[in-house]
Amino acid sequence: MKRAVAILRDYFGVSQQEARGMLALLTLTGFLLLLPLAYRLWVPDSIPDTSASDKRQLDSLVALLEVDNREVDERRETRPGRYEPDVKTTKAERFAFDPNTVDVESWQRLGAPRWLADRIVRYRSKGGQFRKKEDLLKIYDFPPELYGELEPYIRLNAVKENEKPSQKYREQFANNDLNAEKPYTPHKPVYAAERYSKPVVQPFDINTADTTELKKLRGIGSKLAGRIIKFRDALGGFISPEQYAEVFGLDSLALEELNKYGQVQTPVKKLAINTATAEELDRHVYLSKRQAEIIVNYRTQHGPYTSPESLRNIRILDAKTIEKLTPYLAF
Repeated sequence: MKRAVAILRDYFGVSQQEARGMLALLTLTGFLLLLPLAYRLWVPDSIPDTSASDKRQLDSLVALLEVDNREVDERRETRPGRYEPDVKTTKAERFAFDPNTVDVESWQRLGAPRWLADRIVRYRSKGGQFRKKEDLLKIYDFPPELYGELEPYIRLNAVKENEKPSQKYREQFANNDLNAEKPYTPHKPVYAAERYSKPVVQPFDINTADTTELKKLRGIGSKLAGRIIKFRDALGGFISPEQYAEVFGLDSLALEELNKYGQVQTPVKKLAINTATAEELDRHVYLSKRQAEIIVNYRTQHGPYTSPESLRNIRILDAKTIEKLTPYLAF
């Protein structure tokens, strides 16, 4: 009894009284779990005979369930969001395409359902772009099996600039009454030389940067910049560029830009592990509320922590968590 209480107290970092309560609760739970098994062993099963009328009623219920299941299957087949080849329609075509330019009709020819084609076009109309083939899978409910069929045909072409006017435009220019007497001369591509150029981005300290500086990077807008700042402040600062990948929602382009320009220069803010409250510890990204409470309880019972090694006595903290947490702790 005393040994069990001691084990619970050391493992969960609770007081003697709390450990006794946990032991009593575990004993009661085990009794309740074994009670049904004991009942089945001591009380013989009694299955009443089913009369003929009951059998007829059961048969009718089974028939009704089969009808309902068929109706559910029919509705399921026609609901949006389900990708299944339609054998009644024309077989899907396969041709090279750029997902940044094809329209709804072309997506349907490729085998995509109408709802999915509309969703892709809406995504592009709001500024979304596909920089890699795998970016198609970021579209909500894009079927992986359809992506597997289309992947060999995806061609991501760069946007062409400074294209020469087409022959059709030249003919329209020549047929215009105002310009009929003037020969067609292409416009000077002065916009190529006078085009606004973005300020050159310089490397900066990620631990002191604001949203304005982060938004200069490609792939990072106001929302992502705010999310990076919020994560950094909750963390206490970045200690390594590898932590950028822990920020939710950053794609490959944003991570590439952050790794290129975001430098770790300013030291991180540390937590005083021997004076911090459970609420202060809980605010750190790498700790849960339960872990924070146990750290404080263990400190109260056993005294101050002297090194990261002393945290290993807390079973709820694994080695990986302690390793990630150590640079942010002051002993």
